[in-house]
Amino acid sequence: MNTGLFDIFKIVISAAFIENILLARYIGLCPYIGMSTNIANSIGMGMAVAFVMVLSSIVTWTLWNYIFVPLHLEYLRIMAFILVIAVLVQLVEVLLKKNVPNLYRAMGIYLPLITTNCAILAVTFLGVDYNYNLLQVVVYSISVAFGFTIAMILLAGIREKLRYAKVPSFYKGYPMAFIVTSLLAIAFIGFKGLVK
Repeated sequence: MNTGLFDIFKIVISAAFIENILLARYIGLCPYIGMSTNIANSIGMGMAVAFVMVLSSIVTWTLWNYIFVPLHLEYLRIMAFILVIAVLVQLVEVLLKKNVPNLYRAMGIYLPLITTNCAILAVTFLGVDYNYNLLQVVVYSISVAFGFTIAMILLAGIREKLRYAKVPSFYKGYPMAFIVTSLLAIAFIGFKGLVK
């Protein structure tokens, strides 16, 4: 499949903004809501998700095209893809614990939850289902991770500002996070006409 510059541009814009994994598909909300309490944690989580998402997409695309399809083992897709993601999350966990212990402690339970983050699994499936070549898979997974990180940073910035706002007590915390998420999702609908 020939991949032109415009095709790459369409994948980037579509994956990051138009079909944002969090704000358009509502996939991967657990770490999005849990880790978006401040911008630093959001950036760290976004980077960890990006690392796992890109590597798992490359590994699963390679497995799919060179092992599963030729050997007619397509039925093993879910199990194998989850196993690849779990191994990569363990790698991230070891690297963060050794090199960035503050971020490792801040992520807490949300770091192992990347293993079960349906956004990462969805990207590995979509890269295969869209019949992308390897370059397109890499661009797609980077773009989805970028959109994931942007959405987390936006929510974290708004939540930081809301700490100083007079919000009724029953809206504080998660209810307000979901209200803000719905408003961000509405804002991201504006990107729909950007690429056809």
